[in-house]
Amino acid sequence: MTDRDKRTGKPAGDRLQRRDGAGTRGSRGKGAQSGSSSRGSAPKGAAQSGGRPARPVKDPGGDRRPRLVEPPLRDEVVAADLDRGVRAELSSLAKLNAETVARHLVMAGLLFDDDPEAAYSHAAFARERAGRVGAVREAVGLAAYRTGRYAEALAELRAARRIGGDQSLLPVMADCERGLGRPEKALELAASPQAATLDATGRAEMLIVASGARRDLGQPEAAALLLQGPELRPDARRGWSARLFYAYAEAMLASGRVPEATVWFGHAAAADTEGETDAGDRWDELTGVSFSERPAATEGETDADNDVAGEDVVHSDPAQPGRPHTDA
Repeated sequence: MTDRDKRTGKPAGDRLQRRDGAGTRGSRGKGAQSGSSSRGSAPKGAAQSGGRPARPVKDPGGDRRPRLVEPPLRDEVVAADLDRGVRAELSSLAKLNAETVARHLVMAGLLFDDDPEAAYSHAAFARERAGRVGAVREAVGLAAYRTGRYAEALAELRAARRIGGDQSLLPVMADCERGLGRPEKALELAASPQAATLDATGRAEMLIVASGARRDLGQPEAAALLLQGPELRPDARRGWSARLFYAYAEAMLASGRVPEATVWFGHAAAADTEGETDAGDRWDELTGVSFSERPAATEGETDADNDVAGEDVVHSDPAQPGRPHTDA
């Protein structure tokens, strides 16, 4: 699964930075959506000053997992920069240990976009100090997902979900199954009772992943049908709209419907104010014209310009998107 195919998950920094006004929020970078998300972005220069990946060293005590050398922390990073909810989860730790873990989680959030390997090293070190804390396991899982360690990511996110009962991790877990070459497993998660309890954002992210799984199985028409619903409206954008439009464009393109794909890459580029996708570049490739130089009418196109015009479309069951699923 390439960066272009990862479409889920909330940016990890959202949980690893404060939600009370301090700290930043940002995208996961071009093409690394999945968006999910699944899960603040790092300020300029973060990658340069974020430190080296942690290196394993032999444990003289004979522990099965080698201990990690602590990656360097910036002096200005403090535990108070961490999201309050996560800090509350760390309250069961000794005070000094909780502060150390918190600072490493902050570093992981800051580096998540610009230096994901360094972010992973900080999250992994935090796990060494607080492996029974759900938020820490979630941070490791998201950092592992961001760096393509899909098996480890899935294991960590399962642990986080088991500890905290948070179903919002399901879309990222499903995308990990895609990354491991198991699209059928991704569809099983998308059709699970737990997935039905997701909020609007989680449901949209899961639909994006399920659509990608259908494309993995060589079913582009089913992939497109999954996304045809009230959320597929260029005139009613949400935080996940750019990723949803992009996934729909990919399904159209895989179905050989190049004109429709071009329209939807344009909608995705217009909705992508955070640089989460490469939709503008894809539009350029298909039209031979820079998206920034497109005719004014292109951005104003609506559903009336494409194949879902005038239809009362609803979401199908992800496991049975309008035709028999014979691949599972």
